[in-house]
Amino acid sequence: MTAQHNQLSPFADGPAANDAAEGGADEHTPPAAPEQAAPAGVSDPAGESAYADTFYGQIGGHATFEKMIHVFYEGIAADPLLRAMYAEEDLGPAERRMLMFMEQYWGGPRTYLEERGHPRLRMRHVPFAVTPEARDRWLAAMRKGVDAVELSTLHEATLWDYLERAAASLVNAPSDPSQRA
Repeated sequence: MTAQHNQLSPFADGPAANDAAEGGADEHTPPAAPEQAAPAGVSDPAGESAYADTFYGQIGGHATFEKMIHVFYEGIAADPLLRAMYAEEDLGPAERRMLMFMEQYWGGPRTYLEERGHPRLRMRHVPFAVTPEARDRWLAAMRKGVDAVELSTLHEATLWDYLERAAASLVNAPSDPSQRA
């Protein structure tokens, strides 16, 4: 699966396209995902069947992403360097934003776009000194989240490739020896 895993996402092509979009207009609204009803007699209260053909659906949908992001945020809370980047005392809102972003990026519900617009990842991270050390700690926390959901080898490799590229694209400050643990 390539970076074009979700043609319907406004940020489906990864960090490079995200950077280009940050310089463009906010009016870009991709076509809505096709609606698919659950088979007769089958309850699908979360509407997960609509995403069965996406990476999101293939790895277990909301439950998988929710667990992965929750474990990731446990790592954020335990790391002083990363935790300092969050002004909120409660990491719950940040966890929800990350969950919405990841779900949409990988072909799930478009809640992030509806509530927050284009993610503009680089722009949103400019206020923070994202050093190589911060990137590595972020990836270590995310590694725990990814490992917690026990993906197939192909799905794990696809997801991890994106996460490494996205994390690298957000580095905006040189190493600071005083931030090493």
